[in-house]
Amino acid sequence: MSRALRSLALFAVLVIVVTIGRHEIDARSTTTTTSSTTSTTTTTAAPVTTTTAGSTCVGSDFTGVFNEGEGAAGTITASVTLTKSTPGTCTLNGWPLLSLQDTTGALLASTTINEHPGNAPIHFPAAQANRAPVPVALAHGSTASFSLAYSDVPTSNAACPTARTISVQIAKGGSTTTITPSYPIQPCNGGTIWVSPFY
Repeated sequence: MSRALRSLALFAVLVIVVTIGRHEIDARSTTTTTSSTTSTTTTTAAPVTTTTAGSTCVGSDFTGVFNEGEGAAGTITASVTLTKSTPGTCTLNGWPLLSLQDTTGALLASTTINEHPGNAPIHFPAAQANRAPVPVALAHGSTASFSLAYSDVPTSNAACPTARTISVQIAKGGSTTTITPSYPIQPCNGGTIWVSPFY
C-alpha cells in the first residue's frame, strides 16, 4: 500500500472515531430534533407512545392553552393544558412531541428533550411533572397537562429562534393541536425545550 493511501485510511479512521465520540447519547433520554428541512428522532427504551381506549386519541382531539410560567437563572418554565374536545375516551402515556413555528408559520429548528426522574437536569414547579409517565385517562371535556422549560440565554453568539406557535403531537406522525402563547417564546441552544410526561 502506498504511503498516500495509508495516510488517507488513517485520516478516515480518525474522522469516524471523532464523529462517534461526539454523538454519544445518554441511554436514558429521548430527544427529538426538528429543522426546517429534516426531522430526526433518536429513541431508547423509554416509552414515548400513546395508548388508546375507545376512540383513537390524536392531537386534533384537543384544544390547548399555554400557561405562562416563571423564570430563574436563565431558565423559563411553563405548562400546557390540553382539553379533550371530542367524544369518546383515550389514554395518554408518555411525552408530547413539539414543533415550533415562527410568525409566518414556518417550521423552526428545535430539539425536544424528554425529562424523567432518571434524567432530570430540570425541576418543574408542578410536582407531578417530575414523575415517571403514568397513563392519563381522558373523556370529553377532561384535561391533561405537560410542563416545559427552555433557556433564554444565547450561547456562542447564536440567535435564539422566536416561536409564535407550538404544535403538539400525541404520537409521531399523528395530527397536532396548535398552542399560541400570549407572547412568543425564544428557546436558545438550537431551540432546545425540555418537556415532562403528560400528567
